[in-house]
This record gives sequence, structure tokens and C-alpha cells, in this order.
Amino acid sequence: MTAPTAPGTTIITARAAARRRRLRSLPLYVTVWVIGIAMITPLLYALVSGFKSTDQLSANTFGLPSPWVVHNYTSILQDSAFWRALGSSTLIAVGTTALTVAVAALAAFALARFAFRGREFLFTLFTVGLMFPFAVAILPLFVLLRTFGLLDNPWGVILPQAAFGLPMTIVILRNFFREIPGELEEAATLDGCSAFGFFWRILLPMARPALGTVSVLAVVTSWNNFLLPLLVFSEPTWWTIPVGVQQFQGQYSADTARVFAYLVLSMVPALAFYAVAERQLIGGITLGATKG
Repeated sequence: MTAPTAPGTTIITARAAARRRRLRSLPLYVTVWVIGIAMITPLLYALVSGFKSTDQLSANTFGLPSPWVVHNYTSILQDSAFWRALGSSTLIAVGTTALTVAVAALAAFALARFAFRGREFLFTLFTVGLMFPFAVAILPLFVLLRTFGLLDNPWGVILPQAAFGLPMTIVILRNFFREIPGELEEAATLDGCSAFGFFWRILLPMARPALGTVSVLAVVTSWNNFLLPLLVFSEPTWWTIPVGVQQFQGQYSADTARVFAYLVLSMVPALAFYAVAERQLIGGITLGATKG
């Protein structure tokens, strides 16, 4: 018969176990802090440098501004070109995301819920698209866009971005759609629901986490795209934020502090969007990993 353990001994043992767990987790915490500091330091440096003049930046590279030059930021915020680039990036990102998610959801639904000859081969073609580098298609893509009159047109960026975003989106949504129980579809069919009705009324609401994840990925990818807008837009009317940064840097190459201010302001919308959508993105990825 085992002797009863004293309450004090149990408490000491629990504290010792908790201490051992903290010690085992210490390298992980240190690594996370080091990575976080390495990522935030350039952002803080750019933010502070934007409040300096170029002369201050040359004489006092890492110190605080003295005096603080707020004009660098206010002059950019008063520039219509910055807001035009911001609006262009937003329009293209929203259009790309809506088109990518709508087409990919329908394709993933067909590949996940319908059995037909060549289904796996067709899905394999989409997965091969994940290994197709965008830069390889620049020349034929430019010829196609010029042929269809889509140069200096936002559709000339939205359509290719949506096409290159389809493989990843279809792969993610198909795996999620396949996890929906078949009994649910059978019950909906018995109640008189068509295939599209099941997709629209039942499947899409249940797939909201996955749809949120692929939407965030599509927005971020479109927002950061530099090469395609640079290729399509020759006029500043439709320049996006990445192209605007490049053009601003070339125009004010001697005014380094002002360039820092422009870089910081161009990052604010993306950082704000990610701060809002982070929970949706992480939750969707976690849910997909759990289902897998």
C-alpha cells in the first residue's frame, strides 16, 4: 500500500516541475525576443530617421532628432501622388482578392466534392503552378497584355495576379472542403438543395476561416507586388505603393530623411491591415493544420 503524500511535498514538486518547464522554454523565449528585436529595430530606425533632416541624419545617424522635423511626414501626406498610389494599391488588392477567392472557391468545390475523370490530373496541374516562377512569364505576359489592350489598365495587374494566386488558394480551399462531412451534403440534397445551393448556403459559411486566410494572403501578395505594376503602368495615374516608393526614392535620392518618411507611411496601411487580420490568418492556418 502506497503511503499518502504530504500536501507540502506536492506543492514543492509542482513548483519544481513548473521551474523546469520554464527553464526548458527559456531558449525559445530568448530566440523569439532576438528575432522580434531584429525585426522591429529597422522599423524604429526608419521612423525616427524620418523626423530628421538629411544633415542631422549624416551628423547623428543613430541619435534622436534635434529638432524634430515633422515637415517630412506632413509634406507627403499633403501630396496627392501618395494618396493616389494608396488608392491604386487598395483597388488592385481588393479586385485581385475578390476574383481569386471567387474563382478558386468554385474550382476547389468542384475538385473536392465531385468525382469525374481527370480530377486528380487537373488538381496536379494547379499544384504544378505553385512551382512556376512569375519572372519566367514576364515577356509572354507583357505581349498578351499589350495584345488585349490592358497596359496602363488596372485589369492588366488584377487578372495576372489572380491567375498566379489561384494554385495556392485552390490547394488550401480544396483540403478544407474535403473535410466537410458528406452526410451534410446528402441531407441538404434530400431537402431539395442544389449543388450550388449547398455550396453557397452551407459550404461557404462553414469555410469562413479558410476564406479569411486565403483572402489575407491574396491582399498581402497583391500589396507587395512590385514587378507587375512596374511592367504594366507607364503613367503615374495607376502607380501602386511599391512603384511609388521606387519613383519617390529616385526623385528625392539626395533627401534621405524624406525617403525614410515615405517608406514609413507606405508601410502603415499594410501593418494596420495585418494587425487587424492577424487573428483570422493564424486561426485559419491553425484550423487547416488541425484538420490535416
